[in-house]
Amino acid sequence: MKIVPASWWRVLIVVSLLPCCPGRGQVSSPRQRISGPDPANQSINQNASPASPQSETAQARDELERGTALTRQGRFNEAVPHLRAAQGSVTNEYALEFNLSLCYVGVGEYKNAIQLLEGLRRQGHENADVENLLAQAYIGNGQPSDALAALERGAAISPQNEKLFTFVADACSDKQDFELGLKVVEIGLRYLPQSARLHYERAMFLTQLDRFDQAKADFELAGRLGQGSEIGYLSTAYENLLRGNIGEAIRIAREGRKQGFQNPVLLVILGKALLRSGIAPGQPEFTEAQSALEKAVAEHPNEVGSRIALGEICLLDGHLDDAILHLEAARQMRPDQPSIYPSLAKAYQRKGDSQRAQEALAKLESLNQAQAERIRSAPGERKTSYAGDPSSSPQ
Repeated sequence: MKIVPASWWRVLIVVSLLPCCPGRGQVSSPRQRISGPDPANQSINQNASPASPQSETAQARDELERGTALTRQGRFNEAVPHLRAAQGSVTNEYALEFNLSLCYVGVGEYKNAIQLLEGLRRQGHENADVENLLAQAYIGNGQPSDALAALERGAAISPQNEKLFTFVADACSDKQDFELGLKVVEIGLRYLPQSARLHYERAMFLTQLDRFDQAKADFELAGRLGQGSEIGYLSTAYENLLRGNIGEAIRIAREGRKQGFQNPVLLVILGKALLRSGIAPGQPEFTEAQSALEKAVAEHPNEVGSRIALGEICLLDGHLDDAILHLEAARQMRPDQPSIYPSLAKAYQRKGDSQRAQEALAKLESLNQAQAERIRSAPGERKTSYAGDPSSSPQ
């Protein structure tokens, strides 16, 4: 099964409200989800050399329109050749190059994105949109210091823009750089100390770093700040799951779903909590857990936590091939996640494949040894890994 890269949806959220090109080089611009100067309000001649209206050809306009439409649909690979064909031949070169940069980030061509975005900055387009996307590109390209510098520049321009920080934090999650993600969120909390979303994000990064006591405190605060919202339900349910309050975690997750919140993490928490309550196949609660996790995987197949939990459900129900399918998908995304391997080893053992079962157990032992060493060398107290916690964050 093909695993969809985690970054596509984040870039698609940004691009879904980007400028389009409805006619002769003009750019309409509904409000973007990331803040900063609106491309339509910027002079196309500001420190740039766009084509003049007279030199802009019908073919270039058509290529730009096609490329922008494909970008809006998240079809980045298809959009790139159209946008490149229009370079240097359209009135609004900024809109074209920003869209092209966004496509490059979407397909993982980070160096190309960085080159274009740095060029836009040199042309005077130093806005929060560019800095946001540039920070994501730097993270993808393994340049954390440059990413933090770009984020700081964007924050100075648009300090109250929560998504500036959450999009960059999501890029850190994609790269599994949780320490960097923690730094990103803490920059955001300097500007937005009452942001429930940012406290939730920090709790998630702390969980990934096995700093569970600190994570619980952030979940609790996020739950209070976001009471009644999706983040509020997620935070409170997750906090109770971590504290072992299984019945309360189930109650809150169910209530959140009744309120219309279908975030995959909420579904995973519900499924995990129901599993921990001791359900068995044939019970209504088992069917509820299975349904929640199948829905989470169907909507977000790249979420590791939902894959692991659904694999455990399938294993418990005796569907070994399905269990292996989901657990191997989780391993492909997060090979360093210890909670994958006990169930994967058990599934292979029941299938009669003792060699693969032993390989899974050996990997688990290696990860546990590495984790124990990290805990021994870390300052202060850190708890051992919580093997059952969801490993995905909300989108």
